[in-house]
Amino acid sequence: MSLKVLAIIPARGGSKGLPRKNIIDFDGKPLIAWTIEASLNSKYISKTVVSSDDDEILNISKKYGSDTIKRPFDLASDNATSESVVKHAIDYLSSNGEEFDILILLQPTSPLRTAIDIDEGFGIMFHSEATAVISVCEYDSKILKSCKENEKGFLEGVSKNEYLFMKRQDLPIVYMPNGAFYIIYKSLFLDRITFMTDNTSPYVMPVNLSVDIDTIEDINNIEKD
Repeated sequence: MSLKVLAIIPARGGSKGLPRKNIIDFDGKPLIAWTIEASLNSKYISKTVVSSDDDEILNISKKYGSDTIKRPFDLASDNATSESVVKHAIDYLSSNGEEFDILILLQPTSPLRTAIDIDEGFGIMFHSEATAVISVCEYDSKILKSCKENEKGFLEGVSKNEYLFMKRQDLPIVYMPNGAFYIIYKSLFLDRITFMTDNTSPYVMPVNLSVDIDTIEDINNIEKD
């Protein structure tokens, strides 16, 4: 029996950095439309759902082919986590008799992620021992040279003390989650309420495609490219 995959796109109405950013025009259509279309074009995703507190976002999402869930206002505050929104969507669908095996969280602020990226992420999941896959981009390894003050007032490496004095070229490659997608088996997510497992594999994307739109400058920079 084939696995059922649920894609959840969280899109609250409020945004301090860029008002109404989830439906702002991006290259001729609402920003969220790029993520909805990428999800619908994936060969693995069974159902695409936009979770929002905002009726305009929900209506636009329906126009572009997504199912929708009206989330409660307490899950649309600045303090609400993506994990809590995903849990609400799972519970809502389960109460209506819809069950899924795998989850993928797709942030609408990553419009340059495509269905090909999504499917390649699932390919890693299905052809390895990974129990989760997170999209990442390569980050400057010198961050490993960071240090902090411990409880005794002395310096120690944030990661390992030996990194502080290593040549930059000898440091390990470092990755940063880029927000494009998070894939995980539903049972593991519900067990830990996190997208990180002991066997999480990276899907590495180029830095120029790893945009996470939060300000108007982010949009302008993409358009210039």
